[in-house]
Parts: sequence; structure tokens; C-alpha cells
Amino acid sequence: DFALADLPTMLSWRLMIGIGAVPPLFLAVAAVLAMPETPRWLVLHGRPDEARRVLARISGDADRRLQEIVASVREASPKSAGESPPGVWREILVHPAPAVRRVMVAILGLHVFQQASGVGAMVLYAPRVFSHVGITSDRAVLGATVLLGAVKTVAIVLPLFLADRLGRRPMLLSSAGGMAASLLVLGVSVRAPPASATGWAAATCVAAAAAFMATFSLGFGPVIWIYASEVLPLRLRAQGTGIGTALNRVMSAVVGMTFISMYEAVGMAGTFYIFAALTAAAWVFVYACLPETKGRSLEEIEALFDTAGANKPSPRATPS
Repeated sequence: DFALADLPTMLSWRLMIGIGAVPPLFLAVAAVLAMPETPRWLVLHGRPDEARRVLARISGDADRRLQEIVASVREASPKSAGESPPGVWREILVHPAPAVRRVMVAILGLHVFQQASGVGAMVLYAPRVFSHVGITSDRAVLGATVLLGAVKTVAIVLPLFLADRLGRRPMLLSSAGGMAASLLVLGVSVRAPPASATGWAAATCVAAAAAFMATFSLGFGPVIWIYASEVLPLRLRAQGTGIGTALNRVMSAVVGMTFISMYEAVGMAGTFYIFAALTAAAWVFVYACLPETKGRSLEEIEALFDTAGANKPSPRATPS
């Protein structure tokens, strides 16, 4: 984007947006050529041999995992030929079992708090925030915005290596804490009106915004999607994921459409203080309501949420 900024306006923004079409092409090719079906889906559709071959590629003990999946599928199936399975939407929304209710609260809470942190506003309105602290040059504003994208891109790679080593809860708690601290510093840096902003305020603002993006990408950015996919029972996964994703996008739209009105009403600093408070609430939510899922199979996770104390971290889930 920075390289395209000097092109004629009618062309530059079209190219900036059009570049986004390239990654999905690679994803489509990878899905066709390299991505296997999930073992549970194969078992559900009567193809256990194919499921075992997939498990042999991704699991250390394919036979044991296949037996667990087959047992889980049998348990979820109707007990007799005359018994019909309950409707998925009814099981999620109308009469959810206690374990399903706890799972959906965990998933929906994560999606709400991810966007309530204000990440969408920072992505969409970073130039306005930087202009507020006296960064007036178009190239300087664009450069600072590019810096946020670069930091986010680098930081989002780290969870690939850390999620299975550290666990989901520690990464989410660290992320929420870092985001709240960054938002507080960001709020302090934009307290002064633009006319009286100093170089230190501008540098602090850019550094705090970059720190916010980095800590978001280390936990609340990618890990909530990992967590949601792990805790949903197989029979509810498609619908549960759809509900969570829809709520995530609605929250993103709400934050994006209200940011300007918020900072005009309570000031730029007050807006970031509100985001900081919501992010602190996200930390409390993760600590109180989310058990650790690292190293657990889907069957173990279902049993974990099915217990009366599933909303409390187990000793195995507590980081040392």
C-alpha cells in the first residue's frame, strides 16, 4: 500500500483492495490439493478407513484416536432406530444442555470481547488517531499505519509455535493484559488536543498502537478461533461456529460504525479508556470461565464442560 500511494488516486486504492484477492487463490489451491477431510466427518459418513489414513498423517496414535472418534459418534447417535436426533438449532438455542450452554457462553463471550477491545476501530481509523496527536503528513500517517500492519503480521505468526506449548488460557490472559495496558497508554497519549500535541505524544501514540496490535495478535486475534473449534461438540460445530462468527462480525460493525460518534462524545482518550475497561473485563472472563484445552481430545473437552465445575479452571489448566 505504501508503494502504491503515489499512483493516481483512481488507481491506487483499487490496487490496494485488489491485492487482497491474491491470498484466497492460494487458499483455494491448497484446499483442493493438500487439505484432507476431518477424521470425524469421515467417520460420520461411514468412511473409517479414510479417517485412519488421515489420522496417521496428523496423530501419533491413529488407532486409539480412531476408536475414540468412533465411540464419540456412536454416543451422539440415536439410541434406537425409532429415535430421531434432536434438532441442532433447538439444542443450541432453545433447550441447551448445561454443558452446551457453558460452551456457547465461552465462545460468544470470546467473540464479543475480541471486537469490544476496539481492534476494528484501530484498523479502520488509525490515520484519524495519528492525526489527533499531530502527525499531519499523509506519508507519515500512512507509514505509521503500515507499521501497525507489519507488527500485526509478524506477531500473529508466533501463536503457531506457542499455542501448544503455553496453552490457550495463558496466551489469552497475557494478550488481554497487554491490550488493556496498551490502550491505557494510548488514551494518555491522545489526551492533548491536536494543536498542542508534542513529538513525544505522537511517538508514544504510535508505539502504544503497535503494542496493542502485537498483543492482540498474540492471543485474542488467533487463539479464540482455536479455542472455539476445540470446545464445540462435533454435532454442533458448524452451527456453533456460524453463530460465533456472525456475532463477531456484528460486533466489528458496531465498533466500526460508532467509533467516530464515541470520540466526538467522550473524547479520543475517553474512547480508549472505555476499550481498556472492556479488555480488562475480557481478562476476568477468560480467568473465570474458560478451562484449558491444551493437550485434550474432543471427548475429554466435552467431559470437562459437562462437569459442574467446568466454568472454573482445573489444576491442569492453571499455568505454573
